[in-house]
Amino acid sequence: MTKLIYKLFLIPFLAIFVGLKPFNMLSYMQEKDVVLVIGSSGQIGTELVVRLREIYGDSNVVASDIKDAAPEVMESGPFEILDIMDRSKLNELVAKYKVTQIYLLAALLSATAEQHIELGWNLNMRSLSHVLDLARHGHIKKIYWPSSIAVFGPTTPSLNTPQYTVMEPNTVYGISKQAGERWCEYYHNRFNVDVRSIRYPGLIGWKAAPGGGTTDYAVHIFHEAIKNNAYESFLDKGTTLPMMYMPDAIDATVSLMEAPAENVKIRSSYNVAGISFDPEELAAEIRKHMPNFELTYKPDYRQAIANSWPASIDDSHARKDWGWQHKYDLAAFTEDMFVNLKKKYNQ
Repeated sequence: MTKLIYKLFLIPFLAIFVGLKPFNMLSYMQEKDVVLVIGSSGQIGTELVVRLREIYGDSNVVASDIKDAAPEVMESGPFEILDIMDRSKLNELVAKYKVTQIYLLAALLSATAEQHIELGWNLNMRSLSHVLDLARHGHIKKIYWPSSIAVFGPTTPSLNTPQYTVMEPNTVYGISKQAGERWCEYYHNRFNVDVRSIRYPGLIGWKAAPGGGTTDYAVHIFHEAIKNNAYESFLDKGTTLPMMYMPDAIDATVSLMEAPAENVKIRSSYNVAGISFDPEELAAEIRKHMPNFELTYKPDYRQAIANSWPASIDDSHARKDWGWQHKYDLAAFTEDMFVNLKKKYNQ
């Protein structure tokens, strides 16, 4: 005890003496946040881990997944193999690293969940209940859990879909995400759990491979354009969907999690939006970089899923409550995708 008191009083004076920045006694005494990212090998997780390590420090962001992550994740900080269905292993990691925040990204996405119904429901729901219970019992302080535009359905207004509206999802993924939103809000209202969520639109990025989502054509199309100068779309012409470039999605996620608790007015999930387009509009933008690019269509079972989703999103609540703003439009993200993917393919 004497040594602790000595340190607490000595360090501020040393800092002043050597000309360091003003010392914050409260910050020094508080425990530093340690973040656990579950599902770090996926499309969002790969880039989110990198950003969080820039914020919290490499050793304070623990990446985890059921499989190895990208080298930039594996080599820059701690990584653990974790099956989120294994509750005891999750509890063990939380205790081992003294985790204070969890980003729960593990899920079976829309198209894949339709092929594996029971697994999709069990994984998407049980993983959330494991993490919510950790917070309920005081083992962690804050949770991020992503929802999706899949919570909407064919009866939802498709243009400028409002935050509060009819929600009758007709897919396994959408049903699980709608149920998850209700559980998040319930745990916040009943147990004061600090859980925060975003309804992601289709996400586009170059660092990770497509992950089995209905909107993943907008990622796959770039890979095929570079490799084959052509793409066969599994969504039909004129299928307009809300999309967002990955840097914007990461910004939105981090901004929401760093917002003061009193600014987070919605504890189910926030609408966020970037841009909306259909396959032909995206192809037209690609042709500005590759004039001979060819787009053909062969719609499959994913077309029915896309038909049940909105074409555009009203995200005014996110913009008002915690200052959300997107940066990338169609032209900007297309250019950035080509710049980075051509490097990846050594062209």
